[in-house]
Amino acid sequence: MRRRAARAALVALLLAGAACHDSNRPAASPASSSTAPSSAPPATPVATTAPATTTSSPLRLIDGCPDPGPLAEPDPQRPTYRAAVAVDPPLSSVSGSVEVRFVPDLGIDELVFRLWPNAPVPAAAGAHLEVSSVADTQSRAALATAQPDPTTLRVALGRTVEAGASVTVTLTFALTVPGNSNDRIAHAGDTMRLGSFLPLLAWEPGTGWAIEPATAIHGEAATSPVADYDVGITVPDGYDVLGTGERGPDGHWRATAVRDVAFSIGHFDIAEQEVAGVHVTVGVDRSVGEDPHHELALIATALPNYQARVGAYPWSTYTVAMTPGFRGGIEFPLHVMQGPGSQDRSVVHELAHQWFYSLVGNDQARDPWLDESLASYLEFVQIGSLARHGHDAVPAAVRGHAGDPMTFWEHHSSDYYTGVYVQGAVAIASLGTTDEVDCALRQYVAHEAFRIATPADLFAALSTVFPDPVAALAPAGLRP
Repeated sequence: MRRRAARAALVALLLAGAACHDSNRPAASPASSSTAPSSAPPATPVATTAPATTTSSPLRLIDGCPDPGPLAEPDPQRPTYRAAVAVDPPLSSVSGSVEVRFVPDLGIDELVFRLWPNAPVPAAAGAHLEVSSVADTQSRAALATAQPDPTTLRVALGRTVEAGASVTVTLTFALTVPGNSNDRIAHAGDTMRLGSFLPLLAWEPGTGWAIEPATAIHGEAATSPVADYDVGITVPDGYDVLGTGERGPDGHWRATAVRDVAFSIGHFDIAEQEVAGVHVTVGVDRSVGEDPHHELALIATALPNYQARVGAYPWSTYTVAMTPGFRGGIEFPLHVMQGPGSQDRSVVHELAHQWFYSLVGNDQARDPWLDESLASYLEFVQIGSLARHGHDAVPAAVRGHAGDPMTFWEHHSSDYYTGVYVQGAVAIASLGTTDEVDCALRQYVAHEAFRIATPADLFAALSTVFPDPVAALAPAGLRP
């Protein structure tokens, strides 16, 4: 809470400065103020402008960039999920149970889980997640539930759980998986995609339950704290499983300090490589017939570049699964779903989400730009498309709205990519050189790792490098 208060004080100072800013001064052209380096950008930052804040001792500089220090540690009292899941791709059936232990940092008398398969887009394809029972794990007493909307499950605890105390419940569920659907939950051919398929705690530490409405367009609206997962998946003989975390000899997938889990099931041709301390696996379902080594080569180049630019990748694995009946890519922590024929830009974009969404979380319904604009910025620099995107025309209806919530973009879905991905990334890049922007983002990643960040947190990090980021980003609609 002290960290948030300090950030808020800093942003207040920035806003005060912005109020005195000469609004008649023309904004720098994104195309001219940012360069588009080669696919392997320099990792060493150049000298930056003086930090906007002062400390009692001089900042340690590394080649001119303030040293952000190591990544913040995940909350030692983070939730735990222990799930047993039975999957039968031929029958499109998924069922199981999950035990969830939660230690809130505020007093609560209920738990709120999000049932993301029931969001408008997957539900329209036929997906449905049904929680049949919820019980207190210790007493085994059944707990009353309510479902005010398809994606929100409220569990009445019948008592107050004080901050710092724990509560553990067990949920029993069944998932209906639709057929060939261009989404994260689908049964296509002899494969299955399972993304955000478990009930997820919708908690924002320091704030409480995050229950913004699910989006009605292809996009994300999730908010969840990092947690530890132990997921036992049973599949018929002959099927391969790729997913979040490491698979142990007991068949359980385990992941530490991740916001969600996802799994892809099929018959994969595999390519593997150790990259900068990370075991990278790319699987292409045999029905697709593409070479997994192509995507592996892209990742092997981009992953160390991203680590050098914005900070460490703190997990030991990263997997990608290409399955039929799907276009583009969808990011999940440590696991990405890709469609056949995915463009190179999609592969490196989804990898960038491991820093912006997976490591540094955000309320995706409220602030979709915090992950999509920043992931796009990493992507554009990586593939050398930043200068080109600087000339993209942003439609008038969405110009200056890059920081708007998903409720705005539901009415402008055809311009969502240009309005958030491109407009936001180009605005961030226009602050200065690539090295300077990367320097600021390293501060952001290190300080907000494993947390749910807000725009104020990002602006606080930008202010360590740039004198007036509030005024500079306001024309795009990006504000603290």
